[in-house]
Amino acid sequence: MILATFAVTMSTLTVEILCTEAALFSAAESRHPEPLLYGVTDGKAVGTYLEQKFRLHLRGRYEFVEGNSASGIDFPGLLVDVKVTSIKQPQSSCPFKSARQKIFGLGYSLIIFVYNKTDNSEARSANLNILHTIYVSAERTADFQMTRGIRNVLENEGNKDDLMAFMLDRNLPVDEIEASNIADEILENPPIQGFLTISNALQWRLQYGRVIERASQEEGVIAVYRANR
Repeated sequence: MILATFAVTMSTLTVEILCTEAALFSAAESRHPEPLLYGVTDGKAVGTYLEQKFRLHLRGRYEFVEGNSASGIDFPGLLVDVKVTSIKQPQSSCPFKSARQKIFGLGYSLIIFVYNKTDNSEARSANLNILHTIYVSAERTADFQMTRGIRNVLENEGNKDDLMAFMLDRNLPVDEIEASNIADEILENPPIQGFLTISNALQWRLQYGRVIERASQEEGVIAVYRANR
């Protein structure tokens, strides 16, 4: 008897599918009691749990390149990184590569899971209620105030000197030579309005209050999932 072997063909993961699956995952996870997270207050531990569980949700269904320390983002093939944050302080860290990221964007898109964690002492389990899941396209990941200010300078007939003065006044982490190079780049390629708040540090500190407020009100900032309230 000859036994036939059938290979399982998996679909290729796309950004559109990723967003759809993120919405399905958010709804399911919001209903899931998790004993492993009971009493856990470390936001990084919660974020690691949710990111790994989301990848597990996708693995076996879709073909995709998984991120590693070299790529620095979760889905390098799609240029999408996953961020997990509490609604109490919606922010996270991000590797600093160049001051240009604050003006031209991080160079990749984000999917942000915003949760509210509650513990059930009787059941000794935790619940991660996903309040918002937001996709921010790469071109919208620059700093809101920095890009707005630069665009205002350009709209008011600002020149290279004005741009350099603005960037240095805003404490962009560059010297005058780099500010000059960036000013030339801005004049050739004016930045698109970003919607993150990016604080200067050894690692960027990304804050998400504005994208939560404006999700699906601005192009490139999409509310993939929103909890019913």
